[in-house]
Amino acid sequence: MATYIALLRGINVSGRNTIKMIDLKQLFIELGYRKVTSYIQSGNMIFDSNITEQSEIEQQIKNAINQTFGYSVHVLVLSKKYLAAIFKSNPFIQKTNIDTSKLHVTLLSDEPFSEGIEQIKELSTNQDAFEIIDICIYLYCPNGYGNIKLNNILFERKLKSSATTRNWNTISKLRELCNS
Repeated sequence: MATYIALLRGINVSGRNTIKMIDLKQLFIELGYRKVTSYIQSGNMIFDSNITEQSEIEQQIKNAINQTFGYSVHVLVLSKKYLAAIFKSNPFIQKTNIDTSKLHVTLLSDEPFSEGIEQIKELSTNQDAFEIIDICIYLYCPNGYGNIKLNNILFERKLKSSATTRNWNTISKLRELCNS
């Protein structure tokens, strides 16, 4: 049995697509997942499964949420090992004077569209910085994530991939929960 992390995009945001975590946890249990844990109200689930294909797990969760709650949400499933790699690969964490509360990670469902990367570089400012490694976009936003152009909508449009963003504290906590 392997440990996975499901990141759900678009639930419990601004009063839309509301799902209580207790209900979401129960749904995961009904799907046959074990050791199900939720972290905060924005759809971060840690669980164990015998299924080895992450795309199969994503589709199963997406279909169950749609059938149970009537919401169509994007689901991205990561392995525990890949979450550890995301954590270790953050290029900004090694730099001095970095406020980790200003770090974010955007995760893509597919490899980014290369022409889109160049278009995004043109839109970034001197203050905000990003680096793409694999399907991760590491963001440093000194003025706050809510004040940048580099958001999920832009990334999805330019990189032709679904995206979901978590702050560095969430990534750190999910890693910690996976290891406990």
